[in-house]
Amino acid sequence: MIQSMTGFGKAIGQFAGKKITVEIRSLNSKGLDLNARIASLFREKELDIRKIVGAALNRGKVDINIYSEVTGIESASSINMELAKAYLEQLTLLEREAATKGDLIAAVMRMPDVMSSGKSEMSEEEWAFLKGLLHEAVSALVEFRIQEGDSIAVDYEERLASIEDAMKGIEPHESARLEAVRERLMKGLEGIEVDSNRFEQEVVFYIEKLDINEEKVRLANHIKYFRETMHGENTGKKLGFIAQEIGREINTLGSKSNYAPMQQYVVQMKDELEKIKEQIGNTL
Repeated sequence: MIQSMTGFGKAIGQFAGKKITVEIRSLNSKGLDLNARIASLFREKELDIRKIVGAALNRGKVDINIYSEVTGIESASSINMELAKAYLEQLTLLEREAATKGDLIAAVMRMPDVMSSGKSEMSEEEWAFLKGLLHEAVSALVEFRIQEGDSIAVDYEERLASIEDAMKGIEPHESARLEAVRERLMKGLEGIEVDSNRFEQEVVFYIEKLDINEEKVRLANHIKYFRETMHGENTGKKLGFIAQEIGREINTLGSKSNYAPMQQYVVQMKDELEKIKEQIGNTL
């Protein structure tokens, strides 16, 4: 099943007076590129968080954002009384020497490390809760990728069908092309005596070199293989290789055709293939 590399998943939960939000976004990338912005309380588990997300998503440029918002008294900050007293003493002395007046308490509360979290370590229960949110957000992102992948699959089918239609459009022009080649060769030899048998042999040899049946068969096989591969897992890179093979056959068709009505169909095939390649860049 095709999946897009673009996706978004979000999970929100309440634990011990905190609102925890997990957001995961992914964009296309050749490999797995994880970036994490994690609330300080959960930072000790960053490696585990990366492993959980990376194992589920495989490829993509992935941004992990985990926020924590205090909503209850259990997680409220507390005052570092010893440090606050030391700041207050120094500010009182400074006030006397400078002969100024101010709100010293407010100033103390703004000093570094005066306010400290009442809880400095994450419990096993909270880690289990956070892992549940991570899996929920990842699942939402994967579902998003699957839905986007369905749209990509439809687009692939339309492009492949257009290439097949172009191949059929070429067929009625093949005999006219060979006749045009024969006439061009004859015109080039006007006024020159040639052995007619030898000339026919050379014409047959030349026309055989311009035959495109093998390219058409290989192109049809590549398209069939592309369709079969679409139903696999993590097929983006493989589809890219198949698209390269399709491109080689189309290019050979173009170089062998050398006939305006046929070249128009070749250009159409190339255009559809480029659009397929653009989608492959976003296929997991």
